[in-house]
Amino acid sequence: MTVQDIGKIAQKGEGLRVEFKKKAAHPEKIVKEIVAMANTEGGHLLIGVDDDGTVSGQRYIEEEVYAMDKAIQELILPALHLKKYVIDLSPKKGVAVYEIRKSKSAPHYILENRRKKAFVRVADKSIQASREMWEIMKRKQRQEDIVFKYGKKEELLLKALVSRPHITLKEYMALAKIPVYIASRTLVKLVLANVIDVIPRELEDRYVPKH
Repeated sequence: MTVQDIGKIAQKGEGLRVEFKKKAAHPEKIVKEIVAMANTEGGHLLIGVDDDGTVSGQRYIEEEVYAMDKAIQELILPALHLKKYVIDLSPKKGVAVYEIRKSKSAPHYILENRRKKAFVRVADKSIQASREMWEIMKRKQRQEDIVFKYGKKEELLLKALVSRPHITLKEYMALAKIPVYIASRTLVKLVLANVIDVIPRELEDRYVPKH
């Protein structure tokens, strides 16, 4: 990894696979970005880069890296193994790059007040994964064959998606007049069976027809 390589990553701007931080002031918050990338498509976390993509560097970069490494090691479960590059821009300033691969052990999570919280990456934001997203990630890792019975509740869902662009868990519950756990289980199964897609969102995930 060279300064030129960092410049190329920074030029792309923040997005699904890129996150900038000027410094590691709150490593316990920054690990959420790492968890989200590992749970989604992987990517790069750059420390010492301004919000506008300027590779300005950070003084005492080794201290920033020490704080980040400690947070990664202590807070992320199951453990994540990352590639890390520390590049000096000058005798006083440097940049750190964490290369995150899409994990085969997802969902990764952190513990907050004894609660497990997983995160996923949506565009340039890291959002908390819903219960359904958590289940989808977990079961995708098992690579099991999904068998489901195509019944009335599945038919109602697919008919609804012909006339509207998306549906939420709450909308599906109301439409099919079914309890939350059945609606949730049905949506998860249909995503895993490649019948529909899920779009994670901060408030409510959206389920859309498979294209």
